[in-house]
Amino acid sequence: MRPLLYILTALAVIGLAFWAYRENYATQQTLAETKRLQREIGQTQQRLTVLRAEWAYLNRPDRLRELANINFDRLGLLPLSAEQFGRVDEVAFPPADLLPITNAIDVSTMEATQ
Repeated sequence: MRPLLYILTALAVIGLAFWAYRENYATQQTLAETKRLQREIGQTQQRLTVLRAEWAYLNRPDRLRELANINFDRLGLLPLSAEQFGRVDEVAFPPADLLPITNAIDVSTMEATQ
């Protein structure tokens, strides 16, 4: 009985060692993947910051005004003025929908009963 117990214990230790070995490498692989993703996120955030700065630089009002003046013959762009905007009372709002009548009362029958 003892030799069987020793063999089973040795097999259990070997099995647990194999499982721990596999889990160790899976954990290391997951940590490496996480570091790679964090590095990629950092690079993407840096690129996004650069793109936002470029967008702000390209959309400077003085630069856009100069481009509009240079391309006036082709585009015909004019500066905005207050007269180009409408007033709120000039906006045609859609009429409000009437609520449906669900419990109609016949008035003619009510007058006859009174």
